[in-house]
Order: sequence, then C-alpha cells, then structure tokens
Amino acid sequence: MRPTSAALFGFSLLLAAMAWAEEPADTTAPASENPAPTSEERPGLPERSVLEAQALEQRLDKREQQMLKAQDESFLALWLPANVGDPEGVVILLPGDVENADEATVIGPLRRKLPDAGWHSLSLTLPDPDGDPLPPRSTAPAETSPATAQPAEETPATQEAPAQDAPATPAADEPAVPSPEQRREAHAQRVMARIEAAVAFAAERQAKEIVLLGHGSGAYWAMRYLNERKPDNLHNLLLVSSEVPAGFTPPLDELVAKLPVATGDFYYEERADDRQAAGRRLNASKRAKLPVYIQVAMKALPGNLPVQEEQLFRRLRGWLKLHIRASGS
Repeated sequence: MRPTSAALFGFSLLLAAMAWAEEPADTTAPASENPAPTSEERPGLPERSVLEAQALEQRLDKREQQMLKAQDESFLALWLPANVGDPEGVVILLPGDVENADEATVIGPLRRKLPDAGWHSLSLTLPDPDGDPLPPRSTAPAETSPATAQPAEETPATQEAPAQDAPATPAADEPAVPSPEQRREAHAQRVMARIEAAVAFAAERQAKEIVLLGHGSGAYWAMRYLNERKPDNLHNLLLVSSEVPAGFTPPLDELVAKLPVATGDFYYEERADDRQAAGRRLNASKRAKLPVYIQVAMKALPGNLPVQEEQLFRRLRGWLKLHIRASGS
C-alpha cells in the first residue's frame, strides 16, 4: 500500500522536530541587544561644602539666599539687609575650613547681628580645603591578564628586550594627575574668585563701605585677596582667630606686613600658640609701619557661648565705629 500524502507530511514533520531537538540552541543575542560589558564610571562625590549649602537652602528663608557665580561654578551666599534706613555698608563674612555660611559659633551669629548695627551681611560658602572634587571611580571588576595569572617559561627571545623597543607611554587621552602645588593653586583661585564675586555683589548694592571679615582660615584668604588683588573699594579688614590652611603659605605675619587696609585682629588668648602667633603678627605690623593695625585679645567662654558671641560682636561693632576708613584718612 502506498502511503497517503497526509501520512508523508506527518512523517516529514516528525523528522524536522527530531533534527531541531538535536541542534544546540543559539543563545547569542544580536550585538545591539547584548553589548559587551564596558568600564563604567561613577561621578566623583559632591564636596562637603556643596552638601552643606544644599542643607542651608532647605533650612533658611529663600529671601536670604543669593546664588553667585565665580569662574564656571555657582555658589550659595547668605544675605541679610541692614535694619536701618541709611546702612553703613556691607560686611562680607568668610568662614574657615569645614565651616559653612551659617557656622554656629562665629559666622552665623555675626551675620544675624550685624544688620541691627546698621550693616548688610553677606556670608559666603567657600570650597572644600583641597579644592578639587574626587576623580571618577571605575565600577568595572578588575581583570587578570593571562600573563600575570600564569607566567610563561622564559625563552631566549623573552629574556632580553629588543634594543629598539621604546618605553611604554601613557595613552594620549589619559588625564595628567595634578601636583600638590597645582591643586593648591587651583583651590586658591577658586576662593579668590568667590570673594571677588561677593565684592562685585556688594558694589552693585551701592554699599558705602565694603569690609572683609575672615574667621579661621577665612582670615588667611581675606588677607591674600587684599594683598594679591588690591581692590580699590575695600579699606577695612577684620580677622577672628586667624589660621593658615593646611599646606598653604606664607605665614600670617608675612601677610599682615603687606596689608594695604585698616585691620582689626581679634584673637582668644587662652592658648599659648595663639598668643605667640598674635605677637608675631603685631611685630610684623610695627616693622611695616602699618597706619592702622589694632589687636584685641579676648577670653574664650566655652561654657557660655551666647555671652562669648555677644562679646565678639560688641568688640567688632566698636572697631567698625572707631576705625572705618581709617586707612584712607
């Protein structure tokens, strides 16, 4: 009996199914759907100062916040107008390292008290002490090359490198790692640019006087700015607990000797190191014959910070009343 066409068709289907079952599955996806793994980069962590500025933006009245621009970056400044009809001018406050624009013991209390004394206050956010953000970090797993995993046996051809071989050079697109000196200089320029932006902001408000007030390492930056940029619209400087940022030069007494403005230098006398440093600054001012350089020694009151804050404010307010523009008179 000859098989029917239907039987033949069914038999051919069975053979095709058996052949398909024996053939290994191809699990390779098209290149566009399953690309080869590549090295991924995560952006560097935000600076501490950026995170603290974001917290201040959430906590403080929006009317106090001013976004200023320096070089290619924006930064937060805190602005409070004077509580008088005829303001004396603007005091620009520079916090120290690891402090923010509303630092609790000096910068914050002063920026809120100065408006009652007839002064606008403008408190700045300064970049982190080391300046540059962290480099990007690779998330791809490290690969072990076959050569390092299982070294091959030495042969005469591998024992000695050919004389014409040149030493390996970095890839053309590999970024150069900045030296510590370059990092410090880049950081200094960022700080100077922010101070300059604040001075320009104060000038736009037609301030009669612009005063720089630096706390801690902020005092160092205030002195460097005045000595290097020599702005013609700043005549007064206030220093509180002055410090040199780690890794930077010159020392404070060298900066004091070049100051072109009337200066009030306030320090706490409990620590021997602070007294000795203040003495060096005072002697430098005498050798330089500065027209107005006044030092004020104060007593720290760690057990009563509100009284300590009020003491500092009263001393600073008294200096502003007595010595404003004294260097130009």
